[in-house]
Amino acid sequence: MKTRISPMIIALLLAGMLAACAPAEKAASDQLNVTVSILPEKYFVERIGGDAVAVNVMVGPGDSPHTYEPKTDQMTALSKSALFFTIGVEYETAWMDRFTAANPDMQIIDLSAKLEKIPMVAHHHHEEGEHAGEGEEEEEGGLDPHVWTSPENVKSMSQTIYETLAAADPNHQAEYQANLEAFIKDIDQLEADIRANLSGIDSAKFIVFHPSWGYFARDFGLEQVAIEIEGSEPSAQELATIIDEAKEENAKVIFGQPEFSTKTAEYIAQEVNGKVLLIDPLAENWLENLRAVSGTFGEVLKSQ
Repeated sequence: MKTRISPMIIALLLAGMLAACAPAEKAASDQLNVTVSILPEKYFVERIGGDAVAVNVMVGPGDSPHTYEPKTDQMTALSKSALFFTIGVEYETAWMDRFTAANPDMQIIDLSAKLEKIPMVAHHHHEEGEHAGEGEEEEEGGLDPHVWTSPENVKSMSQTIYETLAAADPNHQAEYQANLEAFIKDIDQLEADIRANLSGIDSAKFIVFHPSWGYFARDFGLEQVAIEIEGSEPSAQELATIIDEAKEENAKVIFGQPEFSTKTAEYIAQEVNGKVLLIDPLAENWLENLRAVSGTFGEVLKSQ
């Protein structure tokens, strides 16, 4: 009987061989090879690193950090990377041992390490026979990994990116510093634009399928109500209470996410005579995406 070897095992073996044959420092173009987990991180590193860095992103467009498995070309690029900026998303834990085996010399930097994490919270509302506001409690899940939806968090992470790039490639330190300062100014303007977009809202509460926007809500005085948490869909009773809350808040928009099914969100929207809008926390152009999302939140919450 022939033994079949999976493509992923082959990819890992090849990546390990490549790492052993060549030091993971700079490409022929003299760029610093860097791997990141998600597209917003790619944006951060490229804003600060400019043309001096070449960025390999693991979770690409349409992929979910919760279910992601690396592809062969990504493992090959990772094997050549001097740096790997992680951010605390789910797949990193499952794959990190294999990543380090493929590239033992790669420096791993957790951009979320210095940040104050908040729990992902599931709302469980009043039981049958109770009135709204009675018997209401919150159940904490794990810590929320979606730290990049907070501009203040991104400022902190950008400082870490700058310090790491400057240490790894001191010849471009001045360029990295200038790029960092320009990026921080852009984030300051973004925060001002978000506050302007959210001024005059009638309700601070918004309903989302997946709890990706907790840090954004914290920063800007909003309240996120999640339909599912940590992959767990609501029970029929919990779904009914979410619908009741949506009706109480006159919420006509349920926010979905491209990486997840919209079936449950569409059901809730149908029950409240509303609609589903997709917003993407994983969009690559982080700055413009947050500006656009805040505009959408502002329009929706002013009409509730």
